[in-house]
Amino acid sequence: MNQSSSVTVSPAISSSVERLMRRVEDFPSAGVQFCDLTPVLADPDGFDAVVHGLVAGHEVGSVDYVAGLDARGFLLAGAVAVRLHTGVLAIRKAGKLPPPVHSRSYELEYGAATLELPADGLDLRGKRVLVVDDVLATGGTLGAAVGLLGDCGAIVAGLSVVLEVPGLGGRDRLAGTPLTCLTVA
Repeated sequence: MNQSSSVTVSPAISSSVERLMRRVEDFPSAGVQFCDLTPVLADPDGFDAVVHGLVAGHEVGSVDYVAGLDARGFLLAGAVAVRLHTGVLAIRKAGKLPPPVHSRSYELEYGAATLELPADGLDLRGKRVLVVDDVLATGGTLGAAVGLLGDCGAIVAGLSVVLEVPGLGGRDRLAGTPLTCLTVA
């Protein structure tokens, strides 16, 4: 792993996530182990630990917005934004917002997708944004979010995720952007 782009997180936070996370074999397809973070988010202490970890390396005034990726990232970004006393942005999947929108398409391991932000009502030029999501796998979704925010003139101050799935190239794909991962699958 490229540790130079990573913030060190407390082993207690990682332990809390590991203890509460549910692992499901062969979902969504054979040979895949799904890491379900729902029990972590449902536990008040677990959720608090995760939010604390996602905020690591940032303080009030260091970012203008916290952006969450559709859909689990919304839950996390809202809580992180409250801690950082800033606004929250919902980066949506295609077709969820009325036009006009800024959009960025990208490839997934199983197809293609598009992320969107409103083109009206938000001026992100020069704004510092922390991007929050639940899982870093191949880095396609987070990479598209970084590109979309850049297209809108924002500065991505960092990326914070709960869980990293190693060996899929996500960290390498996001090299150059500060990255916080709370635990590894």
